[in-house]
Amino acid sequence: MILQLALLLIGFVLLIKGADILVEGASKLASLLHVPEIVIGLTIIAFGTSAPEAAVSITSAYKDSASIAIGNVIGSNICNVLLVLGTSGAIGTLSLKKTTYMIEIPFVMIMTVVLLILGYINHSLSRVDGIILWIFFLIFLCYLYILTQNNEIIEDIPIIDENDHIWKLILMIILGMICVIWGSDVSVKSASIIAEKLGMSERLIGLTIVAFGTSLPELVTCISASLKGQNDLAIGNIIGSCIFNILFVLGTTAIVSPNSIAFEKSFLIDGMISLASLIIFVLFINKNLELRRIGAILMLLFYMGYLVFIL
Repeated sequence: MILQLALLLIGFVLLIKGADILVEGASKLASLLHVPEIVIGLTIIAFGTSAPEAAVSITSAYKDSASIAIGNVIGSNICNVLLVLGTSGAIGTLSLKKTTYMIEIPFVMIMTVVLLILGYINHSLSRVDGIILWIFFLIFLCYLYILTQNNEIIEDIPIIDENDHIWKLILMIILGMICVIWGSDVSVKSASIIAEKLGMSERLIGLTIVAFGTSLPELVTCISASLKGQNDLAIGNIIGSCIFNILFVLGTTAIVSPNSIAFEKSFLIDGMISLASLIIFVLFINKNLELRRIGAILMLLFYMGYLVFIL
């Protein structure tokens, strides 16, 4: 058991660091090749925060551990909203952009409902369902593009210096890909073994341990942004990640999976909790579009209660 826990931790480290290296290398290489920053921001940077979830979910689907794939996405979204935003809001004041409050949060709510409907209809996510999710994903990318045309800034575009040679960046991309693929393989294997030894279902492992591990990049980024006073970046990162998790991660997983991904009835409850977490978050937003600190603390308590409920 100790060995498997150690391997799970190593897998998470490989996933997170691999995603960082991959995104930095790919972003800088794209800049060197004169790819517009808007394209880099909407693709490579945006993909970066969901890379761990994508790697784990796709690997799970190929290893007949589909419950980990879906549980990972739903669990990560619950963790992102209640734990990550709750922690950040308890540390500092989080404020929303009007577009995030009026458009992006309702959009992720609608996409959560769409996911539940697709899963409920045939008790699985088929390749057709994956294509439907990808169509919504492309619509979301178009929305992001429109925002940039209205002078919205794409954050985190890396700055190139004289040491960034093409061969070095290609090596970073290859190394990052190896770490992400290897890390996801190690994480899924160890999580499955732990679940079996503890008598826990793969769904439960996906909703808790794996979801928390793959949400670590968002947790670190959000807390850092909150401490620096970059409030809208903190919330935008989380809401954007939730959308990417549903549309890009599950959409891609459903498309490339050799079989339809089984959608357990229990995921309907988990999905409703994910939707409820967003509603709870919105209820604690004041008229100045700021998250009340008492609300952030209550969100953390709700997350603890959720863990007790599913465990």
